[in-house]
Order: sequence, then C-alpha cells, then structure tokens
Amino acid sequence: MAKQIALFNHKGGVGKTTMTFNLGWMLAEKGKRVIIVDCDPQCNLTGMVLGFKDAEDFASMYGSDAVTNIRDGLAPAFESRPALIEAVDCAPIDGPPHMHLLPGHIGLAEYEVTLGVAQQLSGSLVTLQNLPGALHYLFSKTADKYNADFVLVDMSPSLGPINQNLLTTSDYFIVPMFPDYFSAMATESLASILPKWAAWAKQSKASPILQEAIYPFPDKRPKFLGTIIQNFRIREGVAAKAFKGWINEIKIGVQEKLIPVLRENNMLLPDELYIKTRTIESQQTQFNFVHPDFVNDTIISQPLLQMSDFNSLIALSQKHKAPVFDLSDEQIDQQGVILANTKGSMERFRDLFAVGADQIITLTEDGRAIQF
Repeated sequence: MAKQIALFNHKGGVGKTTMTFNLGWMLAEKGKRVIIVDCDPQCNLTGMVLGFKDAEDFASMYGSDAVTNIRDGLAPAFESRPALIEAVDCAPIDGPPHMHLLPGHIGLAEYEVTLGVAQQLSGSLVTLQNLPGALHYLFSKTADKYNADFVLVDMSPSLGPINQNLLTTSDYFIVPMFPDYFSAMATESLASILPKWAAWAKQSKASPILQEAIYPFPDKRPKFLGTIIQNFRIREGVAAKAFKGWINEIKIGVQEKLIPVLRENNMLLPDELYIKTRTIESQQTQFNFVHPDFVNDTIISQPLLQMSDFNSLIALSQKHKAPVFDLSDEQIDQQGVILANTKGSMERFRDLFAVGADQIITLTEDGRAIQF
C-alpha cells in the first residue's frame, strides 16, 4: 500500500512545488514507485512537469475523454454522477522509471465550498456522506493502478476544507519553510490549527454515516516527518546572518510550540525514529542550546533538509523539466569556471536530496512496523 505524504504550509512561497518534484524524483532514483499529485488549483506542478505554457495547453488535457486530472477523477462523487471514482491516467515523467504525475485542475477550487459543507454536515446528511472520503479513495485507486510506493501531495497555501481533508487523510506530512518572519509566525498558526483538524478527523472516523459511505473516510493518523528549511543565501559556507536568525527562530518555534502540540494529538512517530535519522552532530552544530529536558524534542525539530537557494538552477530546472541536481551540461549551457561552480552546486543539492529521501524511506518503513 502506498504511503501518502502531504507537503503543507499555509504560507505561500516556501517551495512546496519545487520540493515535491525534486524529492519525488530522488525517491524514484532510489527505486521507489512515485506519484506526485498537484492539489493546488494554480497547477504550478502540472505546468512545470508537462511543460505547459498557457491555458491552451491545459485545455487540451482537460478536453480528453479519459480521466486525466484530479477534478475529473473526483467528479463522480462531487457531481453525483452514476459511476464510481476510477484511477486517473497519470502523466509519465521523462526521468527515472516509475515516476508519474497526477495532474491538477484549476476547477478543483470549485469543489472547495461543497467539501466544506460536507465536512461540517456529513455526519447528519446522508446525501453528503461520499465526499470526505473521495480524495483519499481517488489517490488509493490511482496508487494501486501504478503499484506506487509513495504518493507525494503538493498542497495549496490555504487553511481551507480541501487542505484539511488532504492532510488528515495522509499517512505523513512535511512542512516546508522559508527563513523569514512569516514562516516563524506560521509555526504558531499550525500549532493552533492542526489539533482542530485532528479532532475533526477523529470525529469523522467515528461517524457511522461516513464509514458506510461508498468512499469511506479513512482511518488515518498523519505523522510529522519534519520541516524543510530552504531558499536562503550562504556566506562563507553558512547561512547569511539575517537568514541564520530566522532559521533559529523557526527551529525554536517548532521545538517549543509545534512539537508539544503534535505529541498531544498523536501526530508524531516514536522518538527513536527521529533520533535514528537526525544526527547528534547536526543537533549540536545547528542549535545554540540543548536543554536536557527537551533533548528528544530538540532532535525532532531538526529539519529533514536545510538548503540554500537554488539560484539559476531553479529556472533551468523548470525550463528543462528536470530536478536541480540532474541537469546535463547541455541544459546548463555554461562553460569554464561558471560551469564547474554550477555543477558543484548541483552535486551538493544531490547529496542533500539523497539524505532527505533516505530519511523519508527510513521513517516511513520503520514507522509502518509500529502500531500507533
């Protein structure tokens, strides 16, 4: 059964789409079957992967008679069609084998209000009972079709009903961050909203009406894999002073505000799994303090990944539909020292994404063996 991982932060501009694509590619390079899902109505992931330039490109896909995107996949439930939800015909990705895209649709936003009403009233209205479980059912059917190991979900920057549903019906979640004031404040907001979502999901899982639905609400307990802090400048091998301050603020906020709340709501894996994937060395070098009463929380708050900005690599990645660590010399189109420096950066990013993918594999494989 595929492991569904949501990449979520209600703050925009933190690199969720870039991270979904690059992490998915690295997991596929490591032999995993991966589906990346575009759940943002802006459809940036779809546009990047398929090389779409304008609305006409999207229209050609949306005009297909087959089920080729997320909105068409959900239509049987949300538009009361006399047919069951079926697996989406995913788009293959020109890269490692067994990596596919479940394309997005700008019209997914049209289902937001309907799903919101269903999630508030479906416990009492049988006519809405099929909607809360529809997204997970669609992903599961599609994952089964492609024998996927991982489903990575690129979410929009919002606190709306669709994101509430996506996160609470996932197996795991990652929180991408940008080192600035707004991400630091987002940590507090997440510490407030996630317990409310967890309480709603608990109630939904206990609802007889939702369990008797054609698409039952799944019994999931999403677990926090970690944060990803990215897109900061480097000075003399370390984060520039302005960014370093915000990186520490985010880590402290995660440790002191988010982790305790996640622990209270059973949204953490066992401490030993985090300790296994976060080294004591990184703990000592990246934190200014380690209070003995919070050693485990300090380790859990260490990011899965912490990486500087991609500079020109991000534009090249988007242009050539390739990850920042796997561009060819021809695609880079540079020479001499500039080419050498760019390739050096690519190798550093390859190493970082490899570490991140290894952590995800370890956390999800070992976590599955534990009953929680």
